[in-house]
Amino acid sequence: MVSTPRPGDLRTQLDGLATEAFRPELAEIDRLDTLDIARLMNREDATVAAAVAARLPEIARAVDAIAVRMGHGGRLIYAGAGTAGRLGVLDASECPPTFNTAPGQVVGLIAGGPGAVVSSVEGAEDSAELARADLDALGVTADDTVVGVSASGRTPYAVGAVEHARALGALTVGLAGNAGSALAAAADHGIEVVTGPELLTGSTRLKAGTAQKLVLNMVSTITMIRLGKTYGNLMVDVRASNEKLRARSRRIVALATGADDKAVERALDATGGEVKPAILVLLADVDGPTAARLLEDSGGRLRAALAAAAG
Repeated sequence: MVSTPRPGDLRTQLDGLATEAFRPELAEIDRLDTLDIARLMNREDATVAAAVAARLPEIARAVDAIAVRMGHGGRLIYAGAGTAGRLGVLDASECPPTFNTAPGQVVGLIAGGPGAVVSSVEGAEDSAELARADLDALGVTADDTVVGVSASGRTPYAVGAVEHARALGALTVGLAGNAGSALAAAADHGIEVVTGPELLTGSTRLKAGTAQKLVLNMVSTITMIRLGKTYGNLMVDVRASNEKLRARSRRIVALATGADDKAVERALDATGGEVKPAILVLLADVDGPTAARLLEDSGGRLRAALAAAAG
């Protein structure tokens, strides 16, 4: 179980982390002109994708396991502190409008609660007990997946969340920015994306945070593809909650079917503005209620519904 180290022990732990390492060659970065600093940052950022690429097999295995759980009605829950927690909240909050996920299907937990998204909550990241309480409040079950996110890989809140979730039978993933991390070791699926020392010593909102964003994008996006939330590379489960998204819905239906504007509007009218059944209306030549039934029988998977309509 996670325990809070003494100040001296913590200093020793941090000294050994790649994400905390001091780079003497950058000790006078503040004396460079702005363009040179920007070039330095750009070169640093260019290394992140390669670090993620090195972990693609682990990411893919985790995603396949997550998709199985979510296919059985489970939830995807991110847990982290600081930047890592905020990135989890961001990814979770973008799933409903992008993939029309149900409320609570993808959840972002941040140490200190929702207020910590905009203001630091001192000490919250050091509490494994807080992580356990947050998960218990959600009623985590064996169908769920908990993804702990931490650049250091030692944050008690993230490690505690993974340990508690695993004890409850949930699938667990540990996304860390250092090799040999406690977080990865605690999880069913450990993913250690090592981006190395930061431009500003210990500022893991930089390369480490960028890597976390890339991996979380993969986790949610590929999981939703596996769950049939897309048709090809089209977001057919998009929720048309504003004018931009309504226009996007019309465009998606047109791209998927090749239909003209009038036919697209008729199909969307017949399906209450829902993109996926509108595509089925046009491609399978069925009415709105039949399209809805075919999709329900096919678990919301458009390709399967099209196959069923074709007999």
